[in-house]
Amino acid sequence: MKSNSVMVPEAKEAMERFKNEAASEVGVSLKQGYNGDLTSRQAGSIGGQMVKKMIESYEKGMK
Repeated sequence: MKSNSVMVPEAKEAMERFKNEAASEVGVSLKQGYNGDLTSRQAGSIGGQMVKKMIESYEKGMK
């Protein structure tokens, strides 16, 4: 199994929406399909924004 595969296939579309939303929030445009031409900085910004949003969501759930 690939380490970056989605464990629940039904969640794949939601994860794509989440990734696109995070990318738009940091000013990076993603295209459909392959985005291997992103710089490390752009990819890291998207991943960092996703983690930030996940932490915020978790903290809201704790209250």
